Amino acid sequence: MQVLEFDTLVIGSGLAGLSAAYHAAKFGSVAIVTKSQLDTSNSYYAQGGIAAAISAEDSPEQHLRDTLLTGRGLCDRDAVEILVNEGKERVLEMIDLGMQFDRENGKIVLGLEGGHTKRRILHAGGDATGKELTCFKLNLVKQHKNIQAFEYVAALKLLQKNKQMQGVQAYDFTSGTNIFFKSKAVILATGGLSRLFERSTNPHTATGDGIALAYEAGAQIADLEFIQFHPSALYIPGREAYLISEAVRGEGAWLLNQQGERFMKDIHPLAELAPRDVVAYSIFRQIQKSGQKYIFLSLKHLDKEKIRKRFKNIDQHLKEFGLDLTEDLLPVSPAAHYMVGGVRTNLDAETNISGLFVCGELASTGVMGANRLASNSLLECLVFGKRASEKAANLQVSESEIELPEPVHVNPQNEKTFLQYQNELAGLMSENLGIVRTGGSIQKALKRFNEIADGISSDENEYNLLKIKNTATICKLIATAALLREESRGGHIREDFQEENPDLRMHIIQEKQKQIQFENVRD
Repeated sequence: MQVLEFDTLVIGSGLAGLSAAYHAAKFGSVAIVTKSQLDTSNSYYAQGGIAAAISAEDSPEQHLRDTLLTGRGLCDRDAVEILVNEGKERVLEMIDLGMQFDRENGKIVLGLEGGHTKRRILHAGGDATGKELTCFKLNLVKQHKNIQAFEYVAALKLLQKNKQMQGVQAYDFTSGTNIFFKSKAVILATGGLSRLFERSTNPHTATGDGIALAYEAGAQIADLEFIQFHPSALYIPGREAYLISEAVRGEGAWLLNQQGERFMKDIHPLAELAPRDVVAYSIFRQIQKSGQKYIFLSLKHLDKEKIRKRFKNIDQHLKEFGLDLTEDLLPVSPAAHYMVGGVRTNLDAETNISGLFVCGELASTGVMGANRLASNSLLECLVFGKRASEKAANLQVSESEIELPEPVHVNPQNEKTFLQYQNELAGLMSENLGIVRTGGSIQKALKRFNEIADGISSDENEYNLLKIKNTATICKLIATAALLREESRGGHIREDFQEENPDLRMHIIQEKQKQIQFENVRD
């Protein structure tokens, strides 16, 4: 087994990982490990933008209020205060470094999205903010002599001794070798898990790897029942879901049912710009009512030239399906989009394991609550990526002997078995843990998740079998929390418990081989 040593090890190359690596490099050597290419991440595909109260008509206090309201009572106020205040600083810092956000007449253009009461969404390249922001940060990272990147290398196991991180065991797909990355600090930024569902807006890499890694190491997992479904993903039978940004509705697009009626006006005062949980649930109900698998998004009433300029990438993509963004009724339905819960951290992005930090979508910092406010996610990456790196740099650890683990191998004959289980698990997740759930359906899925997790041997140290076990374990964690939360709140809707329960205004914490805990929200 190859042994490589770095001061800080970052797993994941989305905006959170890149931000953490960039700041960590000021303090020492950094490795970025990613199981795909450096530019494959949820951050890269984010269309909407990044929220920050940089306008004179706005303030961090108003941004705070919108975030708390959208989070349905489960946001930790101190974490949100850090997000909105330091977030503004981080965005202005990016502009000073040369990041080009879209401007008109020299002024940065600010968009509006669901749940926001002010225009505060900065975007770049029209509807390609994630790509522009990630590529900008990636260029800064590539230029830094202290940072070394390892592509097509999968993190397999977090290794610790005396409750202190020692590093990570990884597998290099290119060479077929095991690598032990020795480091006093590990920053996990592996992104979300929405690819566990059949229909998702996420890239193929978003399979919850970081949840499994952290859980197996003994880290706390919080609020995993809250999954955000993006309301408006293009529906074309037999094709991947394609995200049509919420910013489209921010510019005035309408949601229409099969009868051509605007149904959101009667449901919420913000109509199409209601928080995502409300819009996704309302679309789900319209789909149920009609028996069709989609409703429509219409921009026909809007300025065609302005829309084509603002959403040029979406416009181009739709043309591939013979659809015109400005003329046609676009078939859309919700798709799994964002993991609201995650690995529980403190305000410095540190977990309950010394030396293990988590940031980005993988983290449960307390800022998202039960439902993420649109465009807060890229902001969270910048804020807590920096916090994680600075705290990691100041860790004081004593040297200890490395105990190298057994190497992992890949047996290609098990790939077909993995795909079969992956498809079964995705079907169970979509059918029983989608937008609307019931106790009975969750129990049914949980029983099968347990059977799969318990039926896979972990003795063989084979990559595909480990993936099956990990995927089933993540599904179990989601289902367990969803069964316990006997209420409807944010991104968790129970048909059999349709109201919010004030007694459940708590975080549900799961930890390996420990009783489930309920933690009070920090007001």
